[in-house]
Amino acid sequence: MRVRVLDSAKEHLVEGFRFYEDQEDGLGTYFLDSLFSDIDSLVFYGGIHPVRFGFHRSLSQRFPFAVYYLMADKEVKVHAVLDCRRRPSWIRRILKRTARE
Repeated sequence: MRVRVLDSAKEHLVEGFRFYEDQEDGLGTYFLDSLFSDIDSLVFYGGIHPVRFGFHRSLSQRFPFAVYYLMADKEVKVHAVLDCRRRPSWIRRILKRTARE
């Protein structure tokens, strides 16, 4: 299984990094390490997560973020990495936009 992180998800990761780095020096790096560990686990666990808003949703182990992805053949495409504290309507809107990519 191959995992590909789309540009939209990379932008979300950068936004999360900046937010946590502003909170405390080094926390942004810890955020990225944690989220990439969660994303890397999709090599083995891709497809087992529940579907929300048309995407599989994997919850992060250490941060209130979710990884939204789709399965295509033998590839996991990560479309978004979003803060779970946001309104569901906001999450739905972002996912509709990234689905077109």
